[in-house]
Amino acid sequence: MKNSDVFLASFNRIDKELKSSLTRKEFGFSRAVRILQKSNPLIKRYKDDLLEFAELRNAIVHNRTDVSYVIAEPHDSIVESIIKIEEELTKPKIVYSYFARKVYTLQANEKVLTLLEVIREREFTKFPIYNGKEFLGLITQKGITNWLANEVYDGNDILIEKTLSDVLQYEDNENYKFISGNSSLYEAVDLFKEQIGNGHRLEAILITENGAPTESLVGIVTNWDIMKVNT
Repeated sequence: MKNSDVFLASFNRIDKELKSSLTRKEFGFSRAVRILQKSNPLIKRYKDDLLEFAELRNAIVHNRTDVSYVIAEPHDSIVESIIKIEEELTKPKIVYSYFARKVYTLQANEKVLTLLEVIREREFTKFPIYNGKEFLGLITQKGITNWLANEVYDGNDILIEKTLSDVLQYEDNENYKFISGNSSLYEAVDLFKEQIGNGHRLEAILITENGAPTESLVGIVTNWDIMKVNT
């Protein structure tokens, strides 16, 4: 099969996938890309490639001299690229597949000693804190350090008897985001990037079934985890 045939078949499948996400099906390919890139991190990532594919498709289709002959054949690398993007669009990588795990949580009324024991035994550094089933916030090494510095400065000599709610007061209450397990991996990556761009450090993304804080945690993505992901 010629490269042009493979390219056009893949292009048409991408076109169908894009239009399935639009309420108005009459939009052309390029218009669909520009609309969807505002809400779809994957399309945003590949916007330039997709728009170039549209130009190449038009050149192939509109410059055919007959049904069996095209004026130019796409290079192998172009065919490989469009097939890769098609696969990612139709079978997106989702955060649950990468980061589903048992998440260690603690209650706000537990002692700091409990948290320190978990750090020593498990080497965790991010701790979702609850009051019963109500999510209160995320304790990190930064918050622990800030709390410890203030307590030592105040001359408190029974630190391990303090509760985690005391430590939580020294945390940034926007150091986390909740996300659905079915969200794409690119959405998670973009969340970390957006916060950095805003001058704000995101410590972790907490995964629940539908992205609601009231749901049980099914996974966690730390800023270190996301650096290891090949996207």
